[in-house]
Amino acid sequence: MSVTEAFGASSPVRADGPSPLPAAPDAAGQARRLMRGCDRATLATAQAEPKDGGAPDAGPEAAGWPYPSLALVALDHDGSPLLLLSNLAEHTRNIARDPRIGLLFDGTGGLAQPLTGARLSVLGRAARSDEPRHRARFLRRHPDAAFYAGFADFAVYRVAVERAHLVAGFGRIHWLSRDGLGLPGVPLALAEAETDTLAVLNDAHAAALPLLVPLPPGATERGEGWTLTGLDPEGCDLRCGGYVARVDFDERTDDPESARLALAALVQRAARSGGASGSPGGPR
Repeated sequence: MSVTEAFGASSPVRADGPSPLPAAPDAAGQARRLMRGCDRATLATAQAEPKDGGAPDAGPEAAGWPYPSLALVALDHDGSPLLLLSNLAEHTRNIARDPRIGLLFDGTGGLAQPLTGARLSVLGRAARSDEPRHRARFLRRHPDAAFYAGFADFAVYRVAVERAHLVAGFGRIHWLSRDGLGLPGVPLALAEAETDTLAVLNDAHAAALPLLVPLPPGATERGEGWTLTGLDPEGCDLRCGGYVARVDFDERTDDPESARLALAALVQRAARSGGASGSPGGPR
């Protein structure tokens, strides 16, 4: 999750699927921002049938039932969710039988009336990825996962998004296709240089990065130790201990230099105003 929402601050629809409501102009932007701002999601898989004559602990009668679980998540540059899963886990065995999954991104944390907050249900197909960039991006988002990511039973899975269902509050409900989500492509120049670019930017802006993070209600300081963990065409991800934050660029970028300039602009604006700048995804 992003910090702001935690403290209460601020996929194709097929012909045989539900009829989509007309999307508001900012529905896709809300959906993308919510996905990128969350560092965890509820993962729903279809409970697998017993294998080789053996029944899962839930019993053979559980086969086919929805199985929800908690998963840490990162997003690729193109908005595809990335999961680090153990093949010993129930949900991974389920994915091996049926790759169709659901992910619930919850933006209602800290709200007095949670149903007024945004949440996004993403439907897609999960497949194992041996792309080193995916693993590196996940581990920057979740550095503590490095402790077990190298175990033989763990692997990264990429989710190919097919459609998404955004509930942005009472009566603000939209089905969005993958095209309708407006997800960007993977800018290879930015993706391939991300590790080096992050190192340079974290060094150059170490003192100013906390200014990019919205101040949670009632708090008097943002804390120190914020670092950039990811750059993508639409913005940057930050982390400080158990909190994450998301800040959007003013416009999409597709190379390291334009990302550097976009971040510098946000830092300068935040320094002038004495606080968060750009379109925040919060700290969570």
